[in-house]
Amino acid sequence: MNSTSAQTRTQSLRMTSVRWKIFFLLLTLVSINYIDRAALSVAMPMISKEFELTPERQGLILSSFFWTYLFMQMPSGMLADRFKPRIIIAVATLGWGFFQGLAAFCTGWFSLLLTRLGLGIAEGPIYPAGGKLNALWLTANERTRGASLLDSGSALGSGLGAIIVAGLITLLGSWRDAFLVAGVGTMLCGLWAWWYIRNAPREHPRIGEAEIAHIEEALAREDAAEPKVASGVSFLRFFGYRSVWAMCLSHTCTNLIFFGLMTWLPTYLYKVHGFDIKALGGATFIIFFFGFVGEVLAGQIADRWRMSGAGANRVYRTMMVIGASCVALSMWAVAYVKSPFAVVSLLCAALFFLRWCGGCNWATPSMLATRARAGALTGIMNFVGNIAGIFVPIFIGFIVQTTGSYFLALMFFVAVAGVQILCALSLNYQKKLPV
Repeated sequence: MNSTSAQTRTQSLRMTSVRWKIFFLLLTLVSINYIDRAALSVAMPMISKEFELTPERQGLILSSFFWTYLFMQMPSGMLADRFKPRIIIAVATLGWGFFQGLAAFCTGWFSLLLTRLGLGIAEGPIYPAGGKLNALWLTANERTRGASLLDSGSALGSGLGAIIVAGLITLLGSWRDAFLVAGVGTMLCGLWAWWYIRNAPREHPRIGEAEIAHIEEALAREDAAEPKVASGVSFLRFFGYRSVWAMCLSHTCTNLIFFGLMTWLPTYLYKVHGFDIKALGGATFIIFFFGFVGEVLAGQIADRWRMSGAGANRVYRTMMVIGASCVALSMWAVAYVKSPFAVVSLLCAALFFLRWCGGCNWATPSMLATRARAGALTGIMNFVGNIAGIFVPIFIGFIVQTTGSYFLALMFFVAVAGVQILCALSLNYQKKLPV
């Protein structure tokens, strides 16, 4: 055997880490996803002046993204199940980069609205397709880490979005140039995703035999234990199971608090605690960065606990109860403390444990669904959960306008965390659904 053949043989037997590189790539894509979402909010003062937008029209444009994003969730999940996630992720990333760049050429509010609708359509598939990859590439004891890496980009991108987009606008001197650069950069990431991601381990040119065996042996054991599903069974049968409703409501609870903070946190810190623009940017980044850390750490803890032999119900119910309880206590305390440092510290804790719960939420579809339906169930969960993105900014605004205070808004977050505890306790994480 020559040296080249021996080297190839050694590499094939070595335990590679291609599956984790794929999920770090997904972390990057979701972070870019949220940075692109945030771009319009950052640039809105300049855009509203240029296009002479009224506050009502600004709100219409800002919320329009969720109209199409929401309704793309279930179709995206079915597409990922049918056509496989690699092409769905690559096309979606290229698509939302195109619409992000196209916004640079808008001449009025209506054309800008259309680009936001296009952005919602294109960004819709990333989570369902990522959930499908979780089921295809990771073992049962790795999926919370995979789900946490996938979803933690939402917190990281939210924290980085304002800094990066504002920096581009400052550097380039134009919101249009910043949008164009962001769009082109996103499209390049779409090409990167197509080049590196594969639908199955054996299709990847850089994976070793040891990693293939590790994945395939675990999935074979899982397949043997999965319920047999008759062909032609509609995915709508998922809605007949309590665990699916509990999963969707739990995800909705996370999103109600997350989107509520994402949209109203800067205004709250500015008006109630007197933060200036510079302090606001730094505080927002720190708070959301703690959310990123919490989600990644939760994935590590849950999977290692599962590997020790603990049952899924014990692990995830405990994790969710701890996380939601800490969110409730933190948000309750925020309503009463006066010190800006204490407020930021408590909000860091709230985001840490909120995203802790988020990682567990995203691991749930692959635990409940067979691999053939993992994309569809992920799409269902994200469809229901993203209704919060439309509802909560308006609801919080109504509370603040009616009461003249943020107190009841904070108590609303406390109540939502309490509902999430009940959802986790009523969800059976160990039972595969025969759909």
